[in-house]
Amino acid sequence: MVEVRAGYARPVVGPVSFRIGPGEVLGLGGANGIGKTTLLRLITGTAVLHGGRVERAPGLTVAHHRQRPERPPELPLTGHEVLRLAGAPAAPVPARLDALGRRCLDELSGGEFQLLHAWACLTGPSRLVLLDEPTNNLDTDAIELLLAEIGRLDPARAVLIVSHDGDFLAAACDRIVTPCP
Repeated sequence: MVEVRAGYARPVVGPVSFRIGPGEVLGLGGANGIGKTTLLRLITGTAVLHGGRVERAPGLTVAHHRQRPERPPELPLTGHEVLRLAGAPAAPVPARLDALGRRCLDELSGGEFQLLHAWACLTGPSRLVLLDEPTNNLDTDAIELLLAEIGRLDPARAVLIVSHDGDFLAAACDRIVTPCP
């Protein structure tokens, strides 16, 4: 991103510039309302570019974990089926994820679904993983699982994390950028 101004009807963030490359974990930190989520939405095409430019590697694939991932209503999928649909490897998965995988989505708590969705994004095939507030509703053990998986990042992949949790960003990220509203 070079001198990006982004928003919706009008800009809400920018100018901001940063680059994220393969093997890197970049954090977007800062207060509520400064446009961190808007920058992720710009990458996925759901926010408007009002200035500057977004440069993408040819053939880039993106997985997006939203702040509040939506469960498909009345869709009888198990956690393992969701992971398979996301292209995540079937095994090995930590025991906690395996247990979630055997249950239907409508049986999972908000935090359990949050963990499953973040895991699907992190372990799927996309080259860029966007994690928007991935620690919402997670207990300490679930956060440790995410940190461990981020620590095993394939050098050909990158992760961009938005979080208000400064300790999580410090533990997960190679560097942290704070956008200006």
